[in-house]
Amino acid sequence: MVAKQRIRMANEKHSKNITQRGNVPKSSKAAIDEKSSVGPWLLALFIFVVCGSVIKSILTPPL
Repeated sequence: MVAKQRIRMANEKHSKNITQRGNVPKSSKAAIDEKSSVGPWLLALFIFVVCGSVIKSILTPPL
């Protein structure tokens, strides 16, 4: 009898997923605000290195 009651409770708990077919979120985790995956300091360093190498290549004469 206990197993039937446990199954019935599980069915009631998850029945909303069946009745909302197609409207259930893909993840049960709370939606996280989408932040940039690259920090501002790392982005600044990348721009500095790229721009610095371009400027250096323009100013130095070819061999």
